[in-house]
Amino acid sequence: MQMPTPNFCGNGADPCRRLLRAACAGILIALSPLTALAAPDNLRESAVVRAVRKVSPAVVNISSAYETRARANPFSGFGNPFFDEFFRDFFDPRFEQRQQQTSLGSGVVIDGNRGLILTNAHVIQRSGTITVVLEDRREYEARIVGADPDSDLAVLKIDSREKLPAVAMGESDDLMIGETVIAIGNPFGFSHTVTTGVVSAVHRSIRADDRVYHDFIQIDASINPGNSGGPLLNINGDLVGVNTAIYAKAQGIGFAIPISKAKKVVADLIQYGEVKPAWIGIVAQELDEKLAQYLKYPGRKGAMIKSVEPDSPAREAGLREGDVLLAVGAKKIANLDDYLSATKTVTAGETIETQVWRSGQNRAFAIKTRLFPIEQADRLAWSLLGIRVQDLTLKNRKDFRIVTKEGVMISEVKDGTHLARVGARAGDVIRQIDDVGVSNTEEFNKAIVRFRTKNTLVLLIQRGEQGYYVTVSL
Repeated sequence: MQMPTPNFCGNGADPCRRLLRAACAGILIALSPLTALAAPDNLRESAVVRAVRKVSPAVVNISSAYETRARANPFSGFGNPFFDEFFRDFFDPRFEQRQQQTSLGSGVVIDGNRGLILTNAHVIQRSGTITVVLEDRREYEARIVGADPDSDLAVLKIDSREKLPAVAMGESDDLMIGETVIAIGNPFGFSHTVTTGVVSAVHRSIRADDRVYHDFIQIDASINPGNSGGPLLNINGDLVGVNTAIYAKAQGIGFAIPISKAKKVVADLIQYGEVKPAWIGIVAQELDEKLAQYLKYPGRKGAMIKSVEPDSPAREAGLREGDVLLAVGAKKIANLDDYLSATKTVTAGETIETQVWRSGQNRAFAIKTRLFPIEQADRLAWSLLGIRVQDLTLKNRKDFRIVTKEGVMISEVKDGTHLARVGARAGDVIRQIDDVGVSNTEEFNKAIVRFRTKNTLVLLIQRGEQGYYVTVSL
């Protein structure tokens, strides 16, 4: 007689399956520490880690050595302030000692084939010998391709037999507030330091060293000396900005130049060695309440076109005096500063879409910019400064008893102008315009074209052996 097989699971198999599953789960829980130990490291490899690994080889350390002179104080070891004061007042200034100073900054390779490096202009502004150190400790002596203090950008070049690792250019126009960003640099000489943060704001304007910088990215990561010129990356490792430490009062915040703005400057620096501002041909002014009422303009934001230059791109596009500028490209215009900021980095040959208000209607115009014709520099100098100039020659140096061999001589001064009122006259020599030295009419014309949109210019005028700085409103 066959005995029935005992059914330990009762009348169905489901209880057995549940029991088996519970047993397996217990085994897995018991083994979980061992599983964690065997987990691959790539589970810890975040997007930030991947971005840093990708870009770090392209980040460089930049040091520029320059010489300073200081009077050697023979009483400095006595620790007595009396001797320090005595030395400052009476000691022979010929006793000087030369000192080597070194400025440190960062940079990033943007063209590995040509060895081109992007950094801040202020990193190399007092440079003598510029040394670039790669992540693998290779050192190169660099030369300056071009620098633009107005945008605080510079391009360097090093000669390497091998192709250098380079960063991928990204876009900054679509940055989002709160987006994660990564900064790499050499703060205080600590090479390849990585910090992360978020985009706190965009289109920031800051003032530093009597200069206003527009359209900056603000981040919540500190940018310290040595970080300047280093890359600001998005989470994909694309270059979206150039870090800059020009704002000394910043505590726990940093600023970066948007890469979309930097691209235009870099293109000019590589091609020309300097930034060539595009010619638009608009002279704008602030729109106050009285002007708005006169124009019957219902808004409060914008900048009014005061004049449009003859034969200019703006004139050809159809803009005219009295139009109220509402937008240039993607930037809304709330005031004159917004307009100047929007057009500051426009390059020649670029088409900019412009929105204006005219006679109760909003209108759109496309302005195709170009370089300002250098042959109009004479007319520009006459209209802006009220002077005509000529090169120095043996004859005019003798006729006007000019002692210097460099500069341009004023040949005519328009009556009623500021220079006429302060006493400038024919025979005076202009040696410098703002921070640009002027040796001949070619350099004078370039400086006038370059600075034509500024509100004021500082001229160094020499008469005899004396030099005078004169500030002229344009």
